[in-house]
Amino acid sequence: MADPGLVGAEAAEEGLFSRTYAAATSSFVAVMFLTGLAALAVVPTLPTAVRDLDGVALFPLVAGCFVTASLLGGVLGGHWADRSGARRPLAAGMVLAVVTLLVSAGSTSVWQLAGGRFLDGLAAGAVAVSVNTAIGQAYPERLRPRALALMSACWIVPSLAGPPLAGLVSAWWSWRAVFYGLAALTVLPTLALMVVLRGPVSASAGASAGAGAVEPADDRPARPPLLLAGVVSLGAALGQYGVSGWDVRHLPFLAGGLGLLVAFAPRLLPPGTWRAARGLPVTVLLCGLSCGTYFTIEALVPLLLIDERHVPTVVIGLAFTGAALMWAAASWVQGRLLENLPRHRLVVAGAVVMTGAAVLAVTGTLSWTPRITAVAAMPVAAVGMGLLNPSLTVLSLSHSPPGHQGRASGAMQTNQNLGQIAILALSSAVLNAALGAGTSQLTGYGAAFTLLLAPALLIVLLAGRARRVGPGAGAGAGAGAGAGAGAGPGAGAGDTTTAAGETTETVVTAP
Repeated sequence: MADPGLVGAEAAEEGLFSRTYAAATSSFVAVMFLTGLAALAVVPTLPTAVRDLDGVALFPLVAGCFVTASLLGGVLGGHWADRSGARRPLAAGMVLAVVTLLVSAGSTSVWQLAGGRFLDGLAAGAVAVSVNTAIGQAYPERLRPRALALMSACWIVPSLAGPPLAGLVSAWWSWRAVFYGLAALTVLPTLALMVVLRGPVSASAGASAGAGAVEPADDRPARPPLLLAGVVSLGAALGQYGVSGWDVRHLPFLAGGLGLLVAFAPRLLPPGTWRAARGLPVTVLLCGLSCGTYFTIEALVPLLLIDERHVPTVVIGLAFTGAALMWAAASWVQGRLLENLPRHRLVVAGAVVMTGAAVLAVTGTLSWTPRITAVAAMPVAAVGMGLLNPSLTVLSLSHSPPGHQGRASGAMQTNQNLGQIAILALSSAVLNAALGAGTSQLTGYGAAFTLLLAPALLIVLLAGRARRVGPGAGAGAGAGAGAGAGAGPGAGAGDTTTAAGETTETVVTAP
């Protein structure tokens, strides 16, 4: 008879790729790798797609649909996983991801492309939350940190290879081939994942404090957060369409979208967020401003380069790769070399760098500058975010009492999405208004990028209100390094949210 002590020691030594967990780990790795590849490869392809579909004016709607839907998809997937476990929402999300890639690939109009991106956002939101829940169900507690770190690492190769490969395929073949290729690559891992999830959760995981079981639902109502997220998503979608044109037909959509956002979005955030109250509220506000500024640069600069400056798509793909590398490098620097600086000062430094990125983007719209001048705005903005984003994460956790960090993370993710939607919509409104006034398109882009100076400078002015007060106010090296590994360029395409007040924490897996 085997010695129980030896059996326990062997179980303790099991790793992510041991016999017990190899199937689940391999499936999760494939899912996250392809999720990252799809998110990062599709973004630089969208400007070419909307131009071919004669829908450049609706580009903000197409670009923002994914983010809008991911807010709803994250809440929907989280509630579904809480009620019935992660298997069903994860499998449904992966199947929906394949279908939506095919819908986008076969687009005959910009509206079909926007619909495909919206459904893809729902799928991505549900998948991200479900993978994290599945990790909690499939692994014992000691392996979960390793599994989450591995999920983040799965975005490294896609961030380096995805954008330039998509640019090559788009230039040599067609942007549709990018979507079809991603759908084909995703089919087999989806089938494998469904087989793995049909089997029982590993015995070791089930033995670890009920890891394989669904936690009983608490007594908080499940419907209001989901309905609230749905209403906010609807408001964001209406607003994005409303700013695509300045006429009688668009104004009601703009008014309706703004009304829904003003009435319901604050309920997803800490009280005082939009008043920049000290502590967590202003930290959440700064997260929205910074992510919105970066996402708008990431969305409009490629459109400018393709639509007006006629820069090859391969160059744009390389710009995305450069941004990923610069984000990672800046994140490492803030977590290792600048670890003793107060976090709010790093926020100021990052915002100043992002201001420089906006100036570069404006300079790139001038006809006498080299065509690739605006390309530099993307990696420079990524440097700013690499300094700023993890510092805001550390500040948000320091402002949260024990047991409430999940709520703070949920609020940060929610306002990150709202910031991306709102600032892109405002910049697009300025662009379309300039075009409607009869100015050149380059002038319109210049005006849109000039608008980005406002949120970047506002971050500089408000960062002091987010400072940590008390012992260890300048610390946070370890947390800063860890947070830096949790977000990166293109993260807006794959981010998910939880409603404020929920204790489920969504881990953002990006480089």
